[in-house]
Amino acid sequence: MIAACLPFNKAEASPKMRAPAIAANVDTALLGVVVFLLGIGLVMVASSSVSIAEKQMANPFHYLQRQLVFVIAGLIAAAVTVNIPVKIWEKMGLMLVIVSYALLILVLIPGIGKTVNGSTRWIPLGLINLQASEVVKLLMIIYMGGYLVRRGESVRASFRGFCVPMGLLAVTALLLLLEPDFGATVVIMITCMGMLFLAGARLWQFAMLSGMALIAMSILAVTSPYRLQRLTAFLNPWEDPFNSGFQLTQSLIAIGSGDWFGAGLGNSVQKLFYLPEAHTDFLFAVYAEEMGLVGVALLIAIYGFVVIRAMRIGAVSEADGRTAGGYLSYGIAIWIGMQAFINMGVNMGVLPTKGLTLPLMSYGGSSLIIMCAALGILMRVDYENRSANILATRVEHSAGKGRKNKAHRTE
Repeated sequence: MIAACLPFNKAEASPKMRAPAIAANVDTALLGVVVFLLGIGLVMVASSSVSIAEKQMANPFHYLQRQLVFVIAGLIAAAVTVNIPVKIWEKMGLMLVIVSYALLILVLIPGIGKTVNGSTRWIPLGLINLQASEVVKLLMIIYMGGYLVRRGESVRASFRGFCVPMGLLAVTALLLLLEPDFGATVVIMITCMGMLFLAGARLWQFAMLSGMALIAMSILAVTSPYRLQRLTAFLNPWEDPFNSGFQLTQSLIAIGSGDWFGAGLGNSVQKLFYLPEAHTDFLFAVYAEEMGLVGVALLIAIYGFVVIRAMRIGAVSEADGRTAGGYLSYGIAIWIGMQAFINMGVNMGVLPTKGLTLPLMSYGGSSLIIMCAALGILMRVDYENRSANILATRVEHSAGKGRKNKAHRTE
């Protein structure tokens, strides 16, 4: 569906120099891997939610059906974003920051924001609850990409150029922490700081900022019993396995039960009302139990492929002078890699519990649709890279052919 919607601007080249068939401009390996992740995600949502869906909704396929709708919506979102030139995203930065702030403020207004498990992160929209932080992740990456194109020299040469985007990110982080959504705050900050680093910001600026962030997070953790408990419970979940450590102990039991090759698809025991949020934040634990260490290694390799491919697309775009596409690709790569790493780390007990989904796999409309939209942008960057390369090759070939004809006529 994404490939079928990839555009080609006929005004970009003469009839003899237009790009060939659309399929030639698509990274089929990346597209195939993304579709595979969506497919295995549907299978795992069905497997992990069948029991709870039957109990809560009297329909064992309730969450699968909704996830399928989300996948279709995500593919439509990708088909839209893949048709939008990168130049347009580059010019929309400030407006997208305003939209981000509006969403984060709107979700905090009583009567509008929806509270679940003590966190107010969602805006009810009828068929779907919009998680504002998921939208903000993508919008801030787009803003940062455009800012680095416009003010890249300032970022590299002056402290002020570095502080301006970090100030906007600080406001975003503050609004997210009021929900509270600590996980999204970490992902957005690390992603945008990674983009600044790749743009050439100085190391001492990062060292100073990291120190300030560490102090701020320490203060937040100490002054909030809820956050302190979440941050420390993972260190020894077996100390209180039926209260603060319950979710993590059940996740560790699931992962440990997977052994080398897993219990088999659909044979997880922990999903049978033992492991809370088995189809959302802890989908990875059920996957590990059913697919084993081999399946986990394969999944990590797949996410690694997506991240490396996205970084490569960014490097090609930047090298060819399309820096906006390069920075967008870098941001999307860091986002996907960081969120997958944190989700898996939480499931395995090496990181504190965060409310972050496994990209393209966990149940959830906002996360899935926005991630698909981001991948549509990545595919657009790659499409522009390939189109420019094809056109340059044809121009060079045409010029060479012209020189040969001229030499022949001279003779």
